[in-house]
Amino acid sequence: MAYDVEKPDEQWRAELTPAEYAVLRKAGTEPAFVGEYTDTTTAGVYSCRACGAELFRSDTKFASHCGWPSFYDPKDSDAVELLQDNSLGMTRTEVRCARCGSHLGHVFEGEGYPTPTDQRYCINSISLTLAPDES
Repeated sequence: MAYDVEKPDEQWRAELTPAEYAVLRKAGTEPAFVGEYTDTTTAGVYSCRACGAELFRSDTKFASHCGWPSFYDPKDSDAVELLQDNSLGMTRTEVRCARCGSHLGHVFEGEGYPTPTDQRYCINSISLTLAPDES
């Protein structure tokens, strides 16, 4: 798939920290409960750390207690790309940035959280940058 933001692998490696690269470009997962935004309640917009595309708003973030930031809806339905992921011996839905193809996390449905969409976008903190709303 072609993305609006495409860079050679060497450029991604140069622009991202090794930990960011492992998650964003190699579909890794940061350890649970250690991410910068896991428990953040600051109002603002969460953007892709790799390309700056706006992905989620803080008003759709909720406490799922799963160890990673959770959102029930992307900021714009075209902001993320959903792909079938058959790794780890199970079928999941991978969430990627639609602008640069970077791995963000996974989305789960039907878990019973009291959210409007019954979805949990389980996103790695290291994939995001929070721009707080100006007060």
